[in-house]
Amino acid sequence: MIDHRTAPYAALVLRLSLSFLFIAHLYRKLAVIGFDSWWSGLAKQGYADWMLSYTLTIEFGGAILLLLGIYTRYVSILALPALIAITRHWAISKGFWFQDGGAEFTLAWTLMLAAQALLGDGAYALRVPALPWERVSSQAAASG
Repeated sequence: MIDHRTAPYAALVLRLSLSFLFIAHLYRKLAVIGFDSWWSGLAKQGYADWMLSYTLTIEFGGAILLLLGIYTRYVSILALPALIAITRHWAISKGFWFQDGGAEFTLAWTLMLAAQALLGDGAYALRVPALPWERVSSQAAASG
């Protein structure tokens, strides 16, 4: 049974937790490793520039938009392909367990994003205009 009084706050805690993970990873890329070192290191490993750009976009979007609760479902859904690919990579190369460098953490992060996409914004999210496809569905429901 879902407690409708506390469910929005559970979504808020999840949203803020995900935002923190994205902020921590951005901090590591920009302040600890250094952006140029991160980018050139992955480019040398054969990653395409678009993949690195996608990763940065996801991390910035996750850090800022999830923190504010802006288009939470869409940010979570757009981040899922990157996290699924990372989970698959670590599962194949290192196995499951986190202490072995495996996929345990990235799998939990992926499942948290999926749960956030299902839950929506939660409490204290900034109100933003509906996207075009949301307006069409709400208008159809109101007239039908």
